[in-house]
Amino acid sequence: MEIITKYFPCLTDKQKEQFAALDALYRDWNSKINVISRKDISALYEHHVLHSLAIAEVIRFKPGTNIMDLGTGGGFPGIPLAIMFPEAKFHLVDSIAKKIHVCEEIKNALGLENVTTQWSRAEEVQQQFHFVVSRAVMPLPDLVKIIRKNISREQFNGLPNGLICLKGGELEQETKPFGKTAQIMNISEFFQEEFFNTKKLVYLTL
Repeated sequence: MEIITKYFPCLTDKQKEQFAALDALYRDWNSKINVISRKDISALYEHHVLHSLAIAEVIRFKPGTNIMDLGTGGGFPGIPLAIMFPEAKFHLVDSIAKKIHVCEEIKNALGLENVTTQWSRAEEVQQQFHFVVSRAVMPLPDLVKIIRKNISREQFNGLPNGLICLKGGELEQETKPFGKTAQIMNISEFFQEEFFNTKKLVYLTL
């Protein structure tokens, strides 16, 4: 938990409580339904929560912003971002029912009224959003093909509407079709832990 306050020292008491509660909640649910690899649960805050919050280093979602977290798994990056931006709305989507069940239970335990969930394939989601966020779900061109229909034309954030992805490895081939509209950022520029040395954030205006 200290790693979160190290980078985000201005959290409210309520946000601190919600972030602090994640450890016990995920340990409990992970023992019933495996949503985080067993060896990784002890690094929850660094590998999952802080990693998700790299997005908060790039954009501060304004109140009323609608964001879809596609392929959310156990709720990353959506749940940490929903705690960070309580006045933005987050829609968590996954094609695996038990993962959405975990998201729903954690959302309820934390009292996150700005989170909705949907058990569905991405192709079936018809709503419009200002941003889509995801964490290593599929190659960028495939993802863009699916979510282009979901991006709203209404603009009111500091960045134009689009896609924000958390990824690792070499991304040149994946981003090549998008030319200069794809921006790649090294997460190691935000967070100094070794884990982030190979982690990237991709922002694509759509």
